[in-house]
Amino acid sequence: MSGISAHGGSLISRIAKGDAAGMHSVQISPDVANDIENIADGIFSPLEGFLGEQDFESVVSKGRLADGTAWTIPIILDLDHAAAREAKDAGDVLLASSNGLEAVIHVEEIFRFDKETTSAGVYGTTDLQHPGVARTSSMNEFLVGGKVGMIKRPRQTGIRRYRMTPTQTRAAFADAGWKSIAAFQTRNPPHVAHEMLQKTAITTRDGIFVNPLIGRKKPGDFVDDVIVSCYERMIRNYYPEKRCQLATLHTEMRYAGPKEAIHHAIMRQNYGCTHIIIGRDHAGVGSYYDPFAAHKIFDDYPDIEITPIFFPAFFYCSRCLTFTNPRACPHDTKDRVQISGTKLRAMIQKGEAPNEFIMRPEASKIILEHPAPFVV
Repeated sequence: MSGISAHGGSLISRIAKGDAAGMHSVQISPDVANDIENIADGIFSPLEGFLGEQDFESVVSKGRLADGTAWTIPIILDLDHAAAREAKDAGDVLLASSNGLEAVIHVEEIFRFDKETTSAGVYGTTDLQHPGVARTSSMNEFLVGGKVGMIKRPRQTGIRRYRMTPTQTRAAFADAGWKSIAAFQTRNPPHVAHEMLQKTAITTRDGIFVNPLIGRKKPGDFVDDVIVSCYERMIRNYYPEKRCQLATLHTEMRYAGPKEAIHHAIMRQNYGCTHIIIGRDHAGVGSYYDPFAAHKIFDDYPDIEITPIFFPAFFYCSRCLTFTNPRACPHDTKDRVQISGTKLRAMIQKGEAPNEFIMRPEASKIILEHPAPFVV
């Protein structure tokens, strides 16, 4: 098993047994169901349920739980007034999702929250054009705090075949003999620059944990099956054998920039990773965050055990004749082959394949042949 501790000291397990027949039930979204499964499996350790008011307010204002433990993204269950009142009266409530998940929450408290204060604290803005702010604005007015116990997992179909629990990843790392593991968070198919960045990280570490985020994303992002299909093909054709572990992380993208970088690091520590790659504008969107804000924020969290690896943007330099970055390349931008996400999407929408210095042809083919490669 991986030698790094789970965040907070121990890996949480909230798997429950029993019959919930006859219990008051509330229908939840697949996003909330993913949060419950992540709590139950310890991906969100040390959380044992949805945040209560004291922890919630501390996370929003300080980026820490009330006891001081690092935690930057509120994991919350929102209900409307009628549902909240019924939940309070019931005490124990069955949470059921259309994807098959069933869990029980022991309702400990119900409270209102201020959406603008929450957005400002987590996202650093109240601009409704920010996808995280828009998501917060659309939530119900009451939050329910309490521990959860998962009775039944979501249906394990399709892309979920790559989902792994921290117990499974730690065992896989141990079986491979890995002691130093670099995690790579992504919401995109692999560019060649990403591939080179990952391979640079494993030159001095035992393995790379490629962990695409699968879940709700903003329009214009790549759809989940494109991301996974590209990584399947890339790992098979271009990665050294037994040096890469692919697993999917099922949670929604928050676009919280530096705050989400810390959240991503905590989850990968729980998986058993010793390092995490933090790139330029990690978890950012638009121009809301300084490109290196996600690097700087780690200075405020020296208590997180996982070690960040900071990389600037990689590109191919036609004069260096290699993939490199601004720290190592002295040449002018005209010698650099790189592309923005906006330009890449525009090329794909025109049916144009990026050149081999931007994306491997196997990945380009998967994207170009997909009938709807972008979230709408």
